[in-house]
Order: sequence, then structure tokens, then C-alpha cells
Amino acid sequence: MRLHILSHRRAHACATALALVCTLALTACSGGPGDAQAKTTEQDAPEAVPVEVAQASLRAISASYTGTAPLEARGESQVVAKTSGVALEVLVEEGDVVRAGQTLVRLDSARAQLQAAQSAAQMAKLQSNYERSRQLAEQQLLSANDIDQIKYDLENARATNRLANLELSYANVTAPISGVVASRSIKAGNFVQINTPIFRIVDTSRLEAVLNVPERELATLKPGLPVELSVDALPGRTFTGTVDRVAPVVDAGSGTFRVIAAFEGVELLQPGMFGRISIAYDQRTDALVVPRMALLDGAGDPAVFAVRDGKALRVPVELGYLDGAWAEIRKGLQRGDQVVIAGKTALRDGSAVQVIGDKPAAPQVASAPAADAPAADPADQQ
Repeated sequence: MRLHILSHRRAHACATALALVCTLALTACSGGPGDAQAKTTEQDAPEAVPVEVAQASLRAISASYTGTAPLEARGESQVVAKTSGVALEVLVEEGDVVRAGQTLVRLDSARAQLQAAQSAAQMAKLQSNYERSRQLAEQQLLSANDIDQIKYDLENARATNRLANLELSYANVTAPISGVVASRSIKAGNFVQINTPIFRIVDTSRLEAVLNVPERELATLKPGLPVELSVDALPGRTFTGTVDRVAPVVDAGSGTFRVIAAFEGVELLQPGMFGRISIAYDQRTDALVVPRMALLDGAGDPAVFAVRDGKALRVPVELGYLDGAWAEIRKGLQRGDQVVIAGKTALRDGSAVQVIGDKPAAPQVASAPAADAPAADPADQQ
């Protein structure tokens, strides 16, 4: 009888263990109600948008007006021949530096020399006649009318001689200004016509850039303000100058006025170079600034996305000066606030964000309760 009871208990324990194993297997395959709820929660939670941020910080910032203009030489001259003749000698070439009054070309002057000599002889003759007529007039042997005529002829001869000497001087073509020979259109042996341009001289010691500035800047731009210049031909180089003069009259058609910036003694700069010009008219040493790329595009009022507690919040700001890549913030932010500079297009007010470079928080996974081991059959303990 005892053996029959023990056999029945063993059979019942085996059936109970087999049913528990099947239940655990089905639960593992179906994932269980706890896993299904966790997956539903993960699907419903919004995905964090990856963004790059920068901190609002203090730095010096300048208020400036920027514009573009070509460089022009303040002094430029077309050298022309003032007389006709054959070019016997050309003394300069393109690129040569010349000074005012320097001889550039020597023309054939034989005819002018003969005319000067002829007028000088005539003048000398009339000078002698005038001296004798004065002596005769003192002796009252010559009338006043006759001596006046001789004096008139002498003055006329002197003028003719001066004109002949002036024509003779034109045989040496000289530079009217100091500068650089920019072009030459004459060769030795060429016949040169009067008033024909043969050289172009440019004074590169002082270059100017003329800006047409909107009238709203009329009260801020004054002579003497510092100017910075960069040109496409010399990348990476910056040149300094000053505002030389400001035209006080606003053009009614364009609504602009002229500002002329001058650059002196810069050998690398040449007329015709296209320059980007910045005129600084105010500066603040400790301004609260953010990168300019943090400003939201297309917003009616200036605003940025500030990152607070893992979310992007749209914060309206009051702007001050804009200086290159920086924007001054007068109101809306504090020093150390993080603003989004990349990833703004995917954000909305209140979007969850993940700052690139920060480690994301490790997800907390609830551990499944350990399956209870089947209780030992009391019969087995016996």
C-alpha cells in the first residue's frame, strides 16, 4: 500500500513539472505582457534629435559697415605728345617707376631748334635797333611814334622766341605726375602726331575705394574711421586704411551717399583689384554673443533654440551688433546658455534633443523575475 502511494505522488510531481516547463516556454516565445508593454512605451516615446550646440559667451564685438568696391588710383595721367616728330629715343618701359618731370621720350627737334635760333637772331637785331633809337630820341632826332613802333617789334620778337623755345622743349616728353608706367604705345622710330597719347602713368602710392552707402549710415560713418580691406587676388591678407572723406549729399535716385576709403603705401595693392571693405564705427569689449548660425532663419522676430533639460526651447532674443560670424544678444539669453547651431531644421519648440558629443543616458531595463524552481516533492525527501 505504501509503495502504491509513493508511485502516485511521483507521477503527479512529474506532470506538474512538465506543465511548468511548457508554460515558461510559451511565455518566452510570446515575450510576455511585460515586454509588450515596454515595447509599446518605447514606440510611443519621441526620438531625440541630434544637434550641435554652442555657449553664449562674452567677447569684443564691433559695429561695422561692409561693402565691395574696386580700387582706383587717385592720380592717373595720359601722357600725350605736345608736338609732332620722330621718336629718337624711348627711355622707359611698362612697370618702370617715374617721377614728375622725368623725360620719357626724345623727339626729333631739328626744326624747332632752327626756329628758335631764327627768332633769337631777329630778337637780337630788334634789341640793337631799340638801343640806338633810344639814343636818337634823347637827342630829339627820332619821334616818339617811331620809338614806340621799334619797341613793339622787339616785344613781338621776344614772344616769338619764347614760343620757339617752348616748342623746342616739347621735343622732350616728360611725366606730368609721379607713378608707374602702366602702358606704352610708342617705339623708337615711330612718327608721333601732336596730342597723341603715348604713355599711361598711374600713381599707386595712394589707392581709393568708393562705396555707395545707404543713407541710414550717414550719421555713423565719418572721416578718419579705420577701414579693413581684403582682395580676391591676395587671399588671406588684410590691409588697413582710413575713411578719407564722406560726401554729405544723398543721391535722391539711389538713396545712397559716397564714402571714399584711402589706402597709402601698400605696394601689393594695384588699381582695378576688387576689394571687400569693412568700416568699424563702434566697439564693445564685453558683449554677450552667440554664433550667427544659431539665429533662426525665416523667423519674424530674432530667436534661437536654447537647450534646457534635454529639450530645445524657442527663445526670442534682442539683437545688438552683427560682426562677421558673431551676433550680439542684448536680451533673452545669459552667459553659458547652450544654443543650437546645427540641426535646427528638424526641431520644434519643446523637441527632445541629443547633444552631439554628450553620452546618452543608459536605458533602464526592468529585470524579469526569475522563474521559481519547482518545489521538491515531499515524497522525494522521504
